[in-house]
Amino acid sequence: MKLNLKRPLAFFDLETTGTNLGTDRIVEISVIKLHPDGSEDVKTWRINPGMPIPLESSLVHGIYDEDVKDELFFKDLATEIAVFIDASDLAGYNSNKFDIPMLMEEFLRADVLFDLDNRHFVDVQNIFHQMEQRTLKAAYQFYCDKQIVNAHSAEADTRATMEVLLAQVAKYEKTEWEDKKGNRSFPVINDIEALHKFTNLSRPVDFAGRMVFNEHGQETFNFGKHKGKAVEDVLRSEPSYYSWMMQGDFPLYTKRKLEEIYARWNAKKAAERQPKPIQPKPQETPVAEVKPADSPVKKEFVRPDIPKNNYQGRPEHKPFKKKDDGPALPVNEDMLKLLADKFKKGL
Repeated sequence: MKLNLKRPLAFFDLETTGTNLGTDRIVEISVIKLHPDGSEDVKTWRINPGMPIPLESSLVHGIYDEDVKDELFFKDLATEIAVFIDASDLAGYNSNKFDIPMLMEEFLRADVLFDLDNRHFVDVQNIFHQMEQRTLKAAYQFYCDKQIVNAHSAEADTRATMEVLLAQVAKYEKTEWEDKKGNRSFPVINDIEALHKFTNLSRPVDFAGRMVFNEHGQETFNFGKHKGKAVEDVLRSEPSYYSWMMQGDFPLYTKRKLEEIYARWNAKKAAERQPKPIQPKPQETPVAEVKPADSPVKKEFVRPDIPKNNYQGRPEHKPFKKKDDGPALPVNEDMLKLLADKFKKGL
């Protein structure tokens, strides 16, 4: 069977020093890039993790410190790997929860840009678990009737994963599935976008699953005391939670997505604080005051016996000047007698 592809689909698998996204490192990555025409490109890289490989991990994948001591570090291979899988959708087994976030952590540490936007992610394990609830080994036996040769080597597991997906599509294309709400559909079809939707039912924001989208499309926390709460609501009620996460032992990609939400929330707050522009009042057309034609005219009263220019306070008023009758006469008894008679007083 041939997958219906619109662009390459890169199946990949990682072998690592452990399962902690923040502290563990990749020791091997294998990629099978399946092209729309059915052709393949296969590449496998052994990587020096820059740290000791725990014995319990080596016993699982068979890679020991001695095997990688002379290999390049991831930062030296990051650009080559990014170029090889660029413009491809991604597929893997448990890849949404582990392989993709682990790979993104390594790219971020190496400061190599690898954009996940507008890609499809097909997690073969999610199809298997939701349809049959088994492991990769059981899935390979169940779907392909084969045993994995050299299990837990990156390339063997990657090829088994690819063959399982092909068998799953062939098996379930006409199989009806019912979700938790009772909705029925045929989700496993030969279409990468449909498989992307079916294998991302939890709608993670950050792949590690610390944040998920709710049914309204809001980012919500998926762990701890704020589980189920919208991230923006928590930022508003407990701003210190952001600092706690940014300083804590969380994956770098989780922190990057939280930073994006925080920046968007801050921008909304700043916009809310901006004063609203004052709308200018419409200008009123002044109404000219019209004096009624029959309005009485105030008349000025003028005393007829006094010339107009003698009214005090008017602009034409002139100060009174005493008539000059010559030098004053000395006071004598006749003058005093006249004054006494006038005021009826005696001397």
